[in-house]
Amino acid sequence: MSKLNYKLILYIIGLLLLFNGGAMLITAGVSLLTNDGVVHEITSSAIIIISIGLILMLFNKNNIRQINKKDGYLIVTVGWLTMILSGLVPYYTTGSIFSFSNLIFESMSGYTATGSTIINDVESLPKSIIFWRSMTHWLGGMGIIVLAIAILPLLGIGGMQLFSAEAPGSGISGDKIHPRISATAKRLWYIYVGLTFVETIALNLAGMSIFDAVNHSMSNIATGGFSTKNNSLAYWNSIPQIQYIIIFFMILAGTNYLLIYSVFIGKFRKLFNNTEFIWYLSFIAVFVLVTTLVLFFNVDLSNTEFDHPEIYGKFESSFRHAFFQIVAVITTTGFVTGDFAGWTPFLTMLFFGLMFIGASSGSTSGGIKISRHLILIKNGFLEFKKALHPNAVLPLRYNHSVVKKAVIVNILAFFMLYLILFIIGAGVLSTQGLDFSSAVGASAASLGNVGPAIGSLGPSLTYEGLSGFAKIWCSFLMLVGRLELFTFLIIFTPYFWRKI
Repeated sequence: MSKLNYKLILYIIGLLLLFNGGAMLITAGVSLLTNDGVVHEITSSAIIIISIGLILMLFNKNNIRQINKKDGYLIVTVGWLTMILSGLVPYYTTGSIFSFSNLIFESMSGYTATGSTIINDVESLPKSIIFWRSMTHWLGGMGIIVLAIAILPLLGIGGMQLFSAEAPGSGISGDKIHPRISATAKRLWYIYVGLTFVETIALNLAGMSIFDAVNHSMSNIATGGFSTKNNSLAYWNSIPQIQYIIIFFMILAGTNYLLIYSVFIGKFRKLFNNTEFIWYLSFIAVFVLVTTLVLFFNVDLSNTEFDHPEIYGKFESSFRHAFFQIVAVITTTGFVTGDFAGWTPFLTMLFFGLMFIGASSGSTSGGIKISRHLILIKNGFLEFKKALHPNAVLPLRYNHSVVKKAVIVNILAFFMLYLILFIIGAGVLSTQGLDFSSAVGASAASLGNVGPAIGSLGPSLTYEGLSGFAKIWCSFLMLVGRLELFTFLIIFTPYFWRKI
């Protein structure tokens, strides 16, 4: 394997900074329109970031060549860190957030589309900063790297290694939109932008202000969870149609984008022939039914100010809130309409378990992903058959295709590493004064990019009370989870840096 090309890496990092700076300029425009008093601070932030990006590109422009695997992994990891560090600048220059750990946490939670926050009073922030929080979700949801590789071929740079490192779980099914990776990235972003626009219109027509609609659409399509209101979507508990619209688009956001594209070009049969999609909907249906029945038959559960009293004992309301929260947790979106951590111990355990499921591979959601669960379960049953018939040839089939042994081994390694990281994550957080449920909840929610956890970090609370180290640790788990473990952790192995 060839050695790392640091000048090429710096060039692409500069390009990513231009994207981030451009997004800040859009945010400055929002500040100007809303007259929130921070337009100069955000504009200066944009100028700083764009200037650094231009300098990096200018001094490294003659070092462009094809990206190899090592370059791809390092670009994605350093690129994400660069976006996160540069993305915290508007928070600091506007005085919205000051401490380093809080800045890192909020920016990391935004770009990784996690949705947990350290801000207790979101509504007191300048509107442009509220918009910037949603923008970080939107950029990180599909992946700023995917946006970059859509135009890298114009610069003479190949993007396959970047795409595979950015979305390592998206290729399990083996589907492709287009043989050229740049064309695939463009089509994904067309869908992404289109869904955001359609949801914005739908929410606005249902009763949201255009500002709230834009923000929630960006956050929702990215499966993020940042809201414009302190009570998140519970603010609109009196307008059921808004919550049903959010539910519909959360389900779409948790669906493999390659399948969504198939629907757009008229291949509807491909959607319902997809094993993962069928199980995705089935999981949602079963868990919604169970949660609805528990809420409906427990009429005296409204024990927090965050909850709306009509959640309990009324079928439509029980169904809607069960539907909303089940989809929000499975898709790792993180919006909330009620304090599900206080909906009986059984439901608390149910929602905690859902944090480990994740939605579809090839979607913007975090978590383990349903496809990995299905392949692991199928492999388990296959091992039982092999024990009874040791000489039989029993291939593992998924989506009507034989799964390669290397894929199965990769998934087994992923599960083991995910579990180890979860346990270590909870153990470290327990040293920072968190009780058991809070520590395991924060670890699962951060690693799975879910957002709200359980215990003292439930849906009605923020992460502001954590120690500075705990916030940095949660931020680390968010990034590892967003890049699906291997992409980030591989750069810490000695053989990554070894010259071959």
